[in-house]
Amino acid sequence: MDILINVVLPLSLAIIMLSLGIGLTLDDFARVARQRRGFLAGAVCQMLLLPLVGFTVATVFGLSPELAVGVMLLALCPGGVTSNILTRLARGDVALSVSLTAVISLVSVVTMPVLAAWSVAHFMGAAAPQVSVTSLGIAMFVITALPVCLGVAVRHKAPQFADRVEPVLTKLATALFILIVVAALGSNWALFVENIAVLGPVLITFNAALMLMGLAVAALCALDTAGRKTLSIETGVQNATLGITLAALISGQTDGFSTLAMPSAFYGVTMYLVAAPFVLWFRRG
Repeated sequence: MDILINVVLPLSLAIIMLSLGIGLTLDDFARVARQRRGFLAGAVCQMLLLPLVGFTVATVFGLSPELAVGVMLLALCPGGVTSNILTRLARGDVALSVSLTAVISLVSVVTMPVLAAWSVAHFMGAAAPQVSVTSLGIAMFVITALPVCLGVAVRHKAPQFADRVEPVLTKLATALFILIVVAALGSNWALFVENIAVLGPVLITFNAALMLMGLAVAALCALDTAGRKTLSIETGVQNATLGITLAALISGQTDGFSTLAMPSAFYGVTMYLVAAPFVLWFRRG
């Protein structure tokens, strides 16, 4: 289990982020300037409204301090490769989805450590583990931003090679995500069963509320149909692997996944149950 948490988990996240980066071009970042309204709407949802919803849900449902922090960590995570895939299936604006995922993933290296440290201190009080914002930021950079940048560089310098390896990396990233979620739930099965009645309603409500909120914000910003689908998915689908990794970095627990990781691990399953009806609905529109 030590190897899984200390080596496999961060390495898996790095590979997942590399698979995201290798699918990006420099134009994906330049597109932010051309699609300002859609990007700004998505950024507001991801950086402001999503943490507020996470805080509200954790407070209203009266979660234990550890689970409340776990929900907040999940709420601080940007979308991942999964959101891009679901946007494609929903016939949304894939270019906007990719741009949002890429830019927010890089920005979150700065915002996540600060807000994560605040969440731990707020909910756990005197029982809170010591969180070094600087150390957390460096770790986040190494396992998230750096692989994305490397992937973009490979795409820019060797596009044909990138085309060949991208499908392999995407499949590997999917397999690693499943492995991490299964391992997290399996190693904490008693805790999972104990909290399923609590976490189930919380995370399903959280997920559905975010997807509906994304639709509402997109409508207020007068985005087209494809943009509304994209904003809903980008707001409602988070990078659960990053949430699990962040929980491990904060807790420092090496003999199994911590309680902080449970919401992200559980969400890794429930997000598909919530997102599937939305995707089917979006495909008809």
